[in-house]
Amino acid sequence: MANLKAIRDRIQSVKNTKKITEAMRLVAAAKVRRAQEQVIATRPFADRLAQVLYGLQARLRFEDLDLPLLKKREVRCVGLLVISGDRGLCGGYNSNIIKRAETRAKEIKAEGLDYKFVLVGRKAIQYFQRRNQPIDATYNGLEQIPTAAEASQIADELLSLFLSESVDRVELIYTKFVSLISSRPVVQTLLPLDPQGLETTDDEIFRLTTRGGTFQVEREKITTEVKSLPRDMIFEQDPAQILDALLPLYLNNQLLRALQEAAASELAARMTAMSNASDNAKELISTLTLTYNKARQAAITQEILEVVGGANALQG
Repeated sequence: MANLKAIRDRIQSVKNTKKITEAMRLVAAAKVRRAQEQVIATRPFADRLAQVLYGLQARLRFEDLDLPLLKKREVRCVGLLVISGDRGLCGGYNSNIIKRAETRAKEIKAEGLDYKFVLVGRKAIQYFQRRNQPIDATYNGLEQIPTAAEASQIADELLSLFLSESVDRVELIYTKFVSLISSRPVVQTLLPLDPQGLETTDDEIFRLTTRGGTFQVEREKITTEVKSLPRDMIFEQDPAQILDALLPLYLNNQLLRALQEAAASELAARMTAMSNASDNAKELISTLTLTYNKARQAAITQEILEVVGGANALQG
């Protein structure tokens, strides 16, 4: 009987765990929806900024402009902005981005260059601090759904490092959202800005939907129509000054988009991890229930044999 009680307790414990993992999966799904809503909400500003930058690019020759954010110089030190998460229970999300950052740092070191880390997320901070890596700034406790204010704060730090020539190039390492079950760490150069990268290209946004009780991601192709500024447009300020003021906004927008992609990737990874945990719990409950029924049947059979044996002894 003690064995049956232990199995019953184990089944109940696994059922409770399954309830928790299922709740965490639904919470992550709700946050993914909020992340997609924020991406859609920030698109009008990003599109308008792209329109103006494209118009200025058509009017000016960027290569001839002496703007700090476009200036390329000899690289001696590289700033690595790494975006990870604050929490675990999201599969290999954090370990994959940390591994990619570590690999990139080794590649830079092999080229004879120095590097500095700017870390976002408690997991990356703890990992690189324990290994005494050169860390210039850290950010944790950010909102689960990134905000423009947080992106601006990080961008200010990057601009300070670049303009003071503490670093000569800034690279962004983050996780690009592909689907609910797929994401990949990517490396992107943030500074100096590439004039060719200011041109608008086809983009896409994701939408989390529910079909047949399961979550699915639908992608929508977004094409922004760009128009050149009128040739007779008169600027109150020098167009180069306008461009110099808009480039930091463009950097903020790029960083905010990367934070949103990373957040969506983390939440999707947590959804997948919790879904797998729920499936494993369901399978374990089935196995334990079968074991319990076999043990219960064996106990009943043993009791019947004892009763029969006692009756035969009395008859004898």
